[in-house]
Amino acid sequence: MASFGRRWFFLPFLAWTSIGLVSLAAEPLERTGAETGTAEKIYVGGTILTVDDSQPRAEAVAVAKGRIVAVGTRADVLARRGETTEVVDLAGRTLVPGFIDGHSHFFSLIDVQTQALCASPPAGPCRSVADVIAALEQTKKRRKIGPGEFVMGFGCDPDLLAEKRFPTKAELDRAFPDNPVFIVHVSGHGAKLNSKALAAYDVTAATPTPVGGVIGREAGTQQPDGLLFETAFMPIFAKLPSPGDDELLAILESGQDLYLRAGITTAQEGATMKHQLDLLRVFADRGGLKLDLVALPFITEIDAVFAGKPPANEPDYRNRLRIGGVKIVTDGSPQGKTAAFTTPYLTDGPAGQKGWRGELSFPQAQINDWVKQVYDGGATLFVHCNGDAAIDSLLEAHRFASAGDPTKPRGTVGIHSQFIRRDQLEKYAAWHITPSFFTLHCFYFGDTHVANRGAEQAAPISPMKSALALGLHPANHTDFNVSPLDQLFTIHTAVNRQTRSGVILGEAERIGPLEALRAITLDGARMYGEENQKGSIEPGKLADLVILSADPTAVPATEIETIEVLETIKEGKTVFKK
Repeated sequence: MASFGRRWFFLPFLAWTSIGLVSLAAEPLERTGAETGTAEKIYVGGTILTVDDSQPRAEAVAVAKGRIVAVGTRADVLARRGETTEVVDLAGRTLVPGFIDGHSHFFSLIDVQTQALCASPPAGPCRSVADVIAALEQTKKRRKIGPGEFVMGFGCDPDLLAEKRFPTKAELDRAFPDNPVFIVHVSGHGAKLNSKALAAYDVTAATPTPVGGVIGREAGTQQPDGLLFETAFMPIFAKLPSPGDDELLAILESGQDLYLRAGITTAQEGATMKHQLDLLRVFADRGGLKLDLVALPFITEIDAVFAGKPPANEPDYRNRLRIGGVKIVTDGSPQGKTAAFTTPYLTDGPAGQKGWRGELSFPQAQINDWVKQVYDGGATLFVHCNGDAAIDSLLEAHRFASAGDPTKPRGTVGIHSQFIRRDQLEKYAAWHITPSFFTLHCFYFGDTHVANRGAEQAAPISPMKSALALGLHPANHTDFNVSPLDQLFTIHTAVNRQTRSGVILGEAERIGPLEALRAITLDGARMYGEENQKGSIEPGKLADLVILSADPTAVPATEIETIEVLETIKEGKTVFKK
C-alpha cells in the first residue's frame, strides 16, 4: 500500500520559498558540437542509468555548454577534466535522464494555489462532506473572499468520501449563503455548484442537457441539483473568475517549482486556451520558464491561435515554450462515469442514468472534421480517450482523415487510452498511434473502476506490457492536477499496479522499473518528436538530468515510491535541489 505522507503534494504553496528564477536560454534542436573539449561538470561515484540501449549504465557523465559531452568509464570521462571542471560526487546516489511529462495541465498550477484542496488521502485531507466544506471555508478565509465572490475547490472524489457523494446544493447553500460555490470533480470533467453559482451561469430547469453533457436534476423535477459534467461543464469552467494577469504570472513563477521538485524538465500544458497561451508567451519571453513547456492548443481555439491558418507545430522552443500539437477530447473520465463505452456501466450514471454507457463529447462527424483539420495542417494530434467507444471514435476519425493511408506515421497520441481493447491496441501499433497511459489510475481509482466496470475490464487498464510487446513506445503521465506530480509514484504504479485496497490490478500488465523509467524519459521525448535531444544520457543530447536518492531498478519494487528527487538539472544548470 502506498504511503500517504509522500503523496500529499497538493497543499497550497503560495507561501513556499521559491528556489529562485533561473533564466535559461533554449538551445536550438540540433547537435552543437559540444561533444568535444573540456567538461564544465563531471558526475561520478554513483549509479548512472542512461536509458540508452547501447550503453545502459555508465560510471561517469561529462557536461559542457548545456549538453552531454561524454558518457562512459570513470577514467575515460575524467580525461575531459580541466582546471575549472567541477567534479560532482554522486555519493552512491542515482543519475537518470530528466523526466518528460507525458500529459498534464501546466495551468493547473493556478488552481492548486488559489482553490481549496478537496481531495481525499493520500492526495488531500477530505474524508467526508464536512471536510470538503471545511476546506472551502478555510480557503475563503485564506484568500479573503468577500460576499458575492466565488469560492472554488478542486480534486473532490465523491467515491472516497464517507457519504459516497458530493456535498448537496442545499448543504453548500447553507454553508455559503453569500457566495457562489464551484467544486471540481477529481477528474477535472465536472463540478458541483450551489444555487448562487447556478444562477451566475443561468443554469435553470429550462436549460437543456447538451449533447455529450450531464446536468443533474432534483428528483421528480427538472430543477438542476448542481451537478454538471462534460459539455454542460466545459463552457462554464472556461468562464470562471480568475486572478488578474499579474497574479497569474507570479503564481506560475512559484508554481512551476512543483514540476521541478518532481524531476520534470519538459512539461505539457495539455489543453491550452488562447489567453493562456498569450500569458505563457509573456512568461517565457520574460525568462520565467526554468523547464521546457509544450503547449497543446485546444481544438476549439485553433482559429484564434493559428490566426486562421492550418494548425502546425512550432519546430523550435522560443524561450523554452513551443506549440507541440493540438488537443481534442472525445469523452470524459471513467472515475466520473462519463467515459464512453460500448457496454453499460455496472452502476448508475453520474445523474442516476440506468444502463449508462457514457457518451462521446462531440458528434463523430465533428471529431472527424477536427482530426482532418489537424492532419491537413501537419500538427501532431493529441486525443483524450478513455473508454473503448471513445477509442473507436479516435480510430474512425484517424481512418477518415488519413486520406486512405492510416498506416502513415503522423505522431498521433492517444492520451489515457485506459480501457483500450486488444484489437484497438493492435490497430494503434499498425497505425502508429502512441498511447500515453495513466498507470496512477491503478492506485487512485482502480477500486472504483472494478466497481463501475467489473474486474475483467478494469484489470488491463493502461496495458503497458501489452503495448511494449506490440512494438509501441508508450509514455506515462500524471494528468496533473487529477493526481499529484510524482514521477517516482508513476514508475511505482507501472511496476506494482496496486489499488488503494491492496489488490493487484492486472498483474499481467506489470512492467520492470527500467521499462517504467523509459516511459517517462526516452519514450516521453519520442512522443514529442524530441528523442534525438532528450530522454537518455547520450553524448550530444541536452544535459537534462535528475539525481535520485536510490536506484529504482535495485530497490524492492514495493519501495520505488519511497525514492526521492534530490536534484533537477536543466541543460547543465541546477533548477531544484532538495
